[in-house]
Parts: sequence; C-alpha cells; structure tokens
Amino acid sequence: MLYFDPMYLVFLSPALLLMAWAQWRVKSAYARGMKVPAPLSGAAAARYILDHAGLNDIAVEETQGHLSDHYDPGAKVLRLSTEVYRTQSMAAVGIAAHEAGHALQHAQGYFPLSLRSASVPAATVGPWLSYILLIVGALMTSKALVLAGLVVFLGVLFFQVVTLPVEFDASNRAKAVLADLNIVDHDGALVVRDVLNAAGWTYVAVALQSLLTFLYYVLRFSGILRSDD
Repeated sequence: MLYFDPMYLVFLSPALLLMAWAQWRVKSAYARGMKVPAPLSGAAAARYILDHAGLNDIAVEETQGHLSDHYDPGAKVLRLSTEVYRTQSMAAVGIAAHEAGHALQHAQGYFPLSLRSASVPAATVGPWLSYILLIVGALMTSKALVLAGLVVFLGVLFFQVVTLPVEFDASNRAKAVLADLNIVDHDGALVVRDVLNAAGWTYVAVALQSLLTFLYYVLRFSGILRSDD
C-alpha cells in the first residue's frame, strides 16, 4: 500500500516537523495571550470591527469546539469558539479580528478568497479521489489514470497554496484594524501579532505537506509516467 512506504514519511518529514513546531507555537502563544486582558471580549471586538466597516448584516455567533473559529461566507456568519467569544483577552480579540478580516475580504471581493472558495470541492474530494485514481492506475499500469490522479491532487495543492495569502491578509487586516480602532495598545499588539503569526505557520506546514505529497506521488509513479501507452 502506498501510505506504508517508508519513503513517504521521509518525504513528509519536513512538513511534519514544521507542523509539530507550529502547533506548539499556537498553543503556547494562545495560552499566553489568553492571560493578557483586553478591553473587549472576542465577540464584542468582532461586532465593533464589523459595524465600523458597515457590515451590520453579518452575525457573530458562539460555536462549540476549541479554536473552531471561522467565517462562513455563505451564511454571512462569524462563528467564534466559546472561549474566544466570551473572554476579554488579547488572544481572543486577535482571533476574532482575524475572522472579521475574512468578512472584510468577502465584502470587498478579495480575489484570493474567491479562488479558495471555488476550490473547496477540490480540497474536499481531492485527497481520496486522487489516491483511488493513483492506486487503480498503478494496478492497471495506466498512465492516463495516474496522470488523472496527479491532476486531481493538484487541486488540493492549489487550495492549500491559495489559502496562504487569504490567511496572512486576514491577519494583517486584524492587526491594522485593532490598532486603528484603539482596541489594543502597543503591548497588546505584540501579543496579537504573536498569536496570529503562530497560527500562520500551521497553514504553511499544511501547504508544504501537500507539495511534498505531490512530489512523492510523481516519484512513486514515475515508472508508469515514463511508459508509452
């Protein structure tokens, strides 16, 4: 089976190490940031940012889960995890402002966000569909099926790569608007930056994992790709 190949782990090791480091950074930065008080809760900060931008029609709701915060462009709802929603801390307002940044992107027609939304189906079905195509292609020694599997997985890689500017832009918007609206002071801005920058590395790690997986697939099936059929 493809995923039991030790070479696969060798290929992915840089991404796995980066992800482990990034997750450690997120947990430590979040824990520190939750201890630094802020003048508003995450929910209040998000509502203030949205209203200031004239986005009064976007709701701010509480949702279950730890760090499950997200903006739903279809429903036009910004959902914040309970801790972020209710806590008056720099970590909470930073995360809430980041998600509000996505709402601002949506309202302003930010092109990379549109690209990411359009590629969601590829990211959803791509991993398992590409695997099936590659395995069947290998069993049948079919160059066409292997190529189809690689093309499908390119959709996954595209989604992860286009996610990077979307997430980094949302964080930059968050840092700017929190300062402009005087929700954070200089010291608070440093805490917010630490939390959001740490989260950004997780997206880099995921994109790197997709890239290395694609390169592994190309190497793993190179014999079939070079065949004449």
